[in-house]
Amino acid sequence: MQQIYSTIAHNLSIQINQVETVLKLVADGATVPFIARYRKDVTKGLDEVQVQQIIETNQQLQEFYARKATIEKSITEQGKMTEELQKALNEASTLTALEDIYLPYKPKRKTKAQAAREQGLAPLAEAILAFEITNLEQQATAYLNDVVTTTEAVLQGAKEIVIETISEHAELRTQLRALFEKEAVLQSTVMEEKEAEAAKYKDYFAFSERIASVPSHRILAILRGFLEGFLRISIHPAEEEALYLIEQKFVQPLQPATEFVKKACTDSYRRFLQPSLETDFRNQLKLRADEDAIAVFSENLKQLLLSAPLGGKRLLAIDPGYRTGCKTVCLSQTGDLLTHDVIFIHDGVRLPQAEATVRGMVKQYALEAVAVGDGTAGRETEQFIKKLNLGIPIFLVNEDGASVYSASEVARQEFPDHDVTVRGAVSIGRRLIDPLAELVKIDPKSIGVGQYQHDVNQVRLKEKLDQSVESCVNNVGVNLNTASKQLLSYVSGLGASTAENIVQYRKKIGAFASRKQLLEVPRLGAKAFEQCAGFVRIPNGTTPLDASAVHPEHYPIVEQMAADVKLPVAELIGNSKALASIQPKAYCTAEIGMLTIQDILNELKKPGLDPRPELELFEYANVYKLEDLSVGLVVPGVVTNITRFGAFVDVGVKQDGLVHVSEISHKYISDPAEALTLNQKVQVKVLEVDIARKRISLSIKQATEMPAKAAREAKKPAQLKAAPTESFTDSLASLQSKFKKR
Repeated sequence: MQQIYSTIAHNLSIQINQVETVLKLVADGATVPFIARYRKDVTKGLDEVQVQQIIETNQQLQEFYARKATIEKSITEQGKMTEELQKALNEASTLTALEDIYLPYKPKRKTKAQAAREQGLAPLAEAILAFEITNLEQQATAYLNDVVTTTEAVLQGAKEIVIETISEHAELRTQLRALFEKEAVLQSTVMEEKEAEAAKYKDYFAFSERIASVPSHRILAILRGFLEGFLRISIHPAEEEALYLIEQKFVQPLQPATEFVKKACTDSYRRFLQPSLETDFRNQLKLRADEDAIAVFSENLKQLLLSAPLGGKRLLAIDPGYRTGCKTVCLSQTGDLLTHDVIFIHDGVRLPQAEATVRGMVKQYALEAVAVGDGTAGRETEQFIKKLNLGIPIFLVNEDGASVYSASEVARQEFPDHDVTVRGAVSIGRRLIDPLAELVKIDPKSIGVGQYQHDVNQVRLKEKLDQSVESCVNNVGVNLNTASKQLLSYVSGLGASTAENIVQYRKKIGAFASRKQLLEVPRLGAKAFEQCAGFVRIPNGTTPLDASAVHPEHYPIVEQMAADVKLPVAELIGNSKALASIQPKAYCTAEIGMLTIQDILNELKKPGLDPRPELELFEYANVYKLEDLSVGLVVPGVVTNITRFGAFVDVGVKQDGLVHVSEISHKYISDPAEALTLNQKVQVKVLEVDIARKRISLSIKQATEMPAKAAREAKKPAQLKAAPTESFTDSLASLQSKFKKR
């Protein structure tokens, strides 16, 4: 274990005792949010990302050492383990290196080389590789037998052994991998006679880029085209460079067997090494692209879940529609359904009735805001509501996934007596009140953020998205008396069954008066309580601290602080003057350090503070469809999705426009996330409108003035520089290639 701790600490640039502490806490049942929030003193301030990295790296290393043990056992049982081989296994640092060493000893289906060995040709092959042959034809005759009856067959069999030996040489494979990593090129071409069917992959009909620089979205697009049978792909460096490496290791010049071995090197590369390494690197590229795409999706999801909430307001929520009308519901401050109706605003006959219905609802239920779904007929419905001059704010709400929720088992359980149209409208309204609480009920893949989410590893995707949701839920905290079981299931230490038990117990008692009552919930023990208690809130409960993020295990510290300043706990909370007089060091103990005390004081200053931003009202320009846009028009928009190649912006025309990464900022950025966040309000300039393909090209930087400093820098003449080094030249070429593609 010590070796694993040391490796993790080195890889993550942290101390060994931090690694040991985290893994011990995890083994004892602690969750990532709990460790990061309430065990800062023992982890020395590690955050959620670092804690998660420790856990994942430990899992990878455990798998590595388990595989190493399996390989050692297999080779030993074959009676082929040597000191040199054991040394090589001990020095291997990756699963790939282990597998390369194991390759010659790995049980496999019968090969031509194995057949040749069974025919007694191994000594000849070994002599050829050692260049101990003086006359190939003559020495081959010594191996003729009833099975191998000609010298040609003898030499072919020996060649097969030589070819396999070369292809299984671990050190050579390592060198070739290094060559592939540096020089290999990913190439794709369209399959013959499939140009029309493969039109959406047109950019990749004759594509070529070094694998070291090809971005994740291109990898995933090419691999999708490959799997669908539209593209042919290959991954390899220049063949002559690969053959040079092989011949350097196996060929001696001016020997009787020189040409024989050279041909074997070529055959070994073309038949075994290149295809094998191509498969490995295709898998590696897929893994790299998956991780990159999943990281983008995960970050987008976090930003979406942490979108600004309207908060507890009574509101009118509308799921717009043309033919079937607009599904309209009234919701209480906590999102409970008060009433529902259908209004028709797109025909003159029923418009007066629709106006009367809306006005009546607003008055009867004292509604404070309007939420309108941004899908079909959304902008038209927004305009209808605006013309009523109701005197309350109107918000367009992203309705991606609302239909998924409305048809789900969760929705059926919540609203068994209402159809999908009512459920969809309720979901839209609740998203405005509290996006996090509502979006946790929907499969993240249906929410409309990310790139190529259906192409990546689905197990890994779910794992990372679940981590994102868990992080957001525990970062914000949940109201124990209003949270749904779906929301509660993501609270640290809880799960689906425990969350269900909490909801059922809540129905039984009416409402929780204190956190301690959680211990009365069936199958919620002391460990689960420890993990979850700090992340649940009870406003107006019997214990004032239950509404804060202060953990119950730290209540005695706060009580001592209150006693020291001669105030009740309730009066200490939020009392800036009294809190400023407290000396943190006075409350540190052997178990409780400064990091925890500082967290407690910060929480007491602003108890239960929601980390999410405040909601801002946003107005689209007077455009409603693609035809309303024209090149050069500057309009406001909202960032709806961020990818590695650019950001999508909603300008109010039902079709998001793309701002390419090169059109985001006046300064160079390689990742849109460097400059933008989800739901950010931006000004964009229309660069192109393709009505036929429903595509909009936008620019943020052309809609804003270049900062004065950047403008001055741009005007400076280019300065001559010294000749770059070879490695820098490679980097420069890569950058130039990226700029050309933009």
